[in-house]
Amino acid sequence: MKDKLLNTSNRVFNCLPYFVAGEVVKGFGRGSKELGIPTANLPMEVVRNLPKELDQGVYYGWANVDDGDVHKVVLSIGWNPFYDNKEKSMESHIMHDYGRDFYGSTLKVCILGHLRPELNFDSLQSLIDAINNDIAQADEKLDEAEALKYKNHNFFKIDGTTTSNGSSCDSITNKICNSTKISNGHSPINNGTHQI
Repeated sequence: MKDKLLNTSNRVFNCLPYFVAGEVVKGFGRGSKELGIPTANLPMEVVRNLPKELDQGVYYGWANVDDGDVHKVVLSIGWNPFYDNKEKSMESHIMHDYGRDFYGSTLKVCILGHLRPELNFDSLQSLIDAINNDIAQADEKLDEAEALKYKNHNFFKIDGTTTSNGSSCDSITNKICNSTKISNGHSPINNGTHQI
């Protein structure tokens, strides 16, 4: 899988695939307005719990909203140097036209691979061009057989309100995906976020 899916260091590879979920919150509002590339943002407490092995940069994988269909996703983790953000963020661009906002919904993301490090750009157009290139690369990589296996992962079938034994749960990130062992054999839970 490493050679087919990933363009990254062993350190990052060792924590992928990585499963994370949380409630969609309002971000900076730049994705749709300035860039024409809408993003869904997860809360700071989720971002703070991402493993330190996930370098700042652009990643790709699969995502769904609530119990909806699973779609391709490209996401940025970091400080977005072009905008000089003061707080780390995780901004996910789902490659599907929802035609609406979904604040308050549960976003589930399976991060499969790393495309590039976080970069600064000399113009807004350069940033937009880079993001569109990231989307094209992610689209291609997610059509590969190894990546397609994760589109139907049981993680996307867990609802956001109950655990597998029926007890109530504040966040899907507290649940364990215990139905499938993934090839890298990681334990199913890590600091409140899924890691398999």
